[in-house]
Amino acid sequence: MKWSEISILTTNEAIEPISNILHESGASGVVIEDPAELVKEREDMFGEIYQLNPDDYPTDGVMVKAYLPVNSFLGETVDEIKQGITNLVTYDIDIGENKVEISEVNEEEWATAWKKYYHPVKISDKFTIVPTWEDYTPVHSDELIIELDPGMAFGTGTHPTTVMCIQALERIVKEHDTVIDVGTGSGVLSIASALLAADQVRAYDLDEVAVRSARLNVKLNKVQDTVSVDANNLLNGVTGQADVIVANILAEIILRFTEDAYELVKPGGYFITSGIIQPKKQEVRDSLEAAGFQIEEIMVMEDWVAIIAVKPE
Repeated sequence: MKWSEISILTTNEAIEPISNILHESGASGVVIEDPAELVKEREDMFGEIYQLNPDDYPTDGVMVKAYLPVNSFLGETVDEIKQGITNLVTYDIDIGENKVEISEVNEEEWATAWKKYYHPVKISDKFTIVPTWEDYTPVHSDELIIELDPGMAFGTGTHPTTVMCIQALERIVKEHDTVIDVGTGSGVLSIASALLAADQVRAYDLDEVAVRSARLNVKLNKVQDTVSVDANNLLNGVTGQADVIVANILAEIILRFTEDAYELVKPGGYFITSGIIQPKKQEVRDSLEAAGFQIEEIMVMEDWVAIIAVKPE
């Protein structure tokens, strides 16, 4: 099969929504080339540090690449992607130069090229994300390992929005808790909750590809007895209260179900939201407080915000 590589020159702010647009358009993998990686300081203790080639990165902005099968619908698909990205400006998202290029690649090249960007990464006090093709030996006895194969769906577990969610879950989730993961993607937050000894984790995603990918990753991490993954639109029709609800999705989507989350979370329970860009922070906070939540903490990492809200007892 022949594949086309679509490259979008954009901004850090637009990475998450553009990646989602590409995934929904049938992309079979997403690569992010951020020149900040060339100067980022890392702890050289997990074997993930490699010499990066500056020629692989844009001089300005961030390059987001995805791979689409070459077929009779390719032109229409690319047009829809371009339109979807352009529409992001209506949500006050800076899409930068928004330069889009298309090139053809061999399937063999695509199948392995993106893996060079993804290595074991310690993202919190306890958790390390490890790609399935990497050998990794835990450094500490209490280290929790999440194995992921991100090839099927968006989400490698190392984006700031996901990292903040996992750090919040690590502090909040207690043994025997019930957790609901809205917009589960790769399933990484559900897996983390299960490894933190939650008794029941219910994961939902509207996209069937994400549901299949999350189920595979859940089995890979041997937490299928704790985590269930189902197709569902946000919290529509969901019953049964939870100790913790977590949602790592766009702010515009979070605003649609803050009241539903308030109804489903137990008194004293938590609603963790992430995927929020700085300009949307106050709007999400206002919506959470209007629903009845109290804001316990606002986390910030790079250009992203996560909010930990609690339902009063």
